[in-house]
Amino acid sequence: MAQTNARRTNGSARDRIRQRWRSLGQPCAICGQPIDYSLGMVRDPRTGRMRPHPMSFVVDEIVPVRFGGSPISMANTRPAHWICNARRGDGTRTSGPIRQAMPQPWLL
Repeated sequence: MAQTNARRTNGSARDRIRQRWRSLGQPCAICGQPIDYSLGMVRDPRTGRMRPHPMSFVVDEIVPVRFGGSPISMANTRPAHWICNARRGDGTRTSGPIRQAMPQPWLL
């Protein structure tokens, strides 16, 4: 049986958190680089599917939801690039440190 997604269960509260971070306009909490808050979805030329722009804004949970972190608490969330957040994952990966996020060449 599939688990419920805490981010969608609290949709309106999560949207308020997202809007609050967007209004503050802070840089990525993972790499420290500025975030272009106007970026959205782009078409991947390899698959033809829509996906988030790698440098677009997402809300990152400091303590991941799967480990009990709240997806609707300002204290547990921070702004990040989509690619930085994807590379960070849930913090259980054993890879090296995250380098500065760079856009994919096909997006330039």
